[in-house]
Amino acid sequence: MVISMIIPMLFLILGLNYSMNTTPLISVLIPTYNCEAYVYDALKSVLDQTYTNFECIIIDDCSTDKTVNIIKSFNDERIQLIIKSKNSGYTNSLNQGLTIANGKYIARMDGDDISLPNRFEKQVEVLESNSDIVVCGSIFQIIDSETIIKAPEHHEAIKTELLKESCIGHPTSMIRKSILDKYTIRYDTSYEPAEDYDLWVRLSQKGKLYNIQEVLFKYRVHDNQVSITRKEIQRHSASRSRFNMLAQLGFKYSNEEQQAYIKQFSFTDRLDFNELLTLINFKTKVLDANANNYFNQKELKIFLDNRENININQYFKANKSYALKMIKEFKVISRLTATNFTLLEKSKLFFKSLISYSK
Repeated sequence: MVISMIIPMLFLILGLNYSMNTTPLISVLIPTYNCEAYVYDALKSVLDQTYTNFECIIIDDCSTDKTVNIIKSFNDERIQLIIKSKNSGYTNSLNQGLTIANGKYIARMDGDDISLPNRFEKQVEVLESNSDIVVCGSIFQIIDSETIIKAPEHHEAIKTELLKESCIGHPTSMIRKSILDKYTIRYDTSYEPAEDYDLWVRLSQKGKLYNIQEVLFKYRVHDNQVSITRKEIQRHSASRSRFNMLAQLGFKYSNEEQQAYIKQFSFTDRLDFNELLTLINFKTKVLDANANNYFNQKELKIFLDNRENININQYFKANKSYALKMIKEFKVISRLTATNFTLLEKSKLFFKSLISYSK
């Protein structure tokens, strides 16, 4: 075990307080807002870590419940509570915390989740032993559930997965602060509420991403439903990050290609025929650009083929309205790429289009 871990652990074993006059190795960054029901357990899980050389920066975004009083009830010199004078949002709190963090590593945590006791110890061991790793997350468990959220372990697999979704649990992450500072990387408020996805995409260009294949964290899923509008905003932000990950291939693309690629992931918007054609041609451009296997070529093709099938099926099988021209459009698509339509499905498309024409 590395020396930086041994010293604070010896103090812990001897029942002594590790002096905070030394620079903390970890800055734990916790934004809070109206989480009185959970913040005690969340904060206690941080303070009870086997690795103790950290500062705990809590940025409260003007809570109106008892959150702040509960935080103040802890008597621990590692806690630094900052109460914002104005409610300005989650991402703003994160960036404010980054400006004052002293640690070599930033450990993320939310005010309603639980870090298991050896989380910091395990993550520090990975980061101290691998200077090329810039972010270390872990798989995690849903609180009050047996559900475990898995994630790819190594950088190459994580890169490919980032084309599809964010695969590093934000509150499980520990980030190398020197990389954030060197490249002036901060959370981008324009990507909220998927600001973490954008961060992983940018950091994937600066070093390796890694997920420990052990449950080190428990994540809370709330009963309150996110509005459809909010989900669509989150989906759109995430889709921008999906495209940015793909754009790392360094090829030239048009605004139409970018917008169609982002639109295909929407909950509410459907591609029109021209956008469908754009994406079919765009797939070939992407696969050619990936000739050097920046992404695993086989997995990239599978992903793009799946997306293409989804888009084609949505347009021809689940369209809101049909027209005679769709028969011709289907023939055009069939000449460009393979479809998974059965004879029965082709017949249904023909009759729906024909019936629509006869009305």
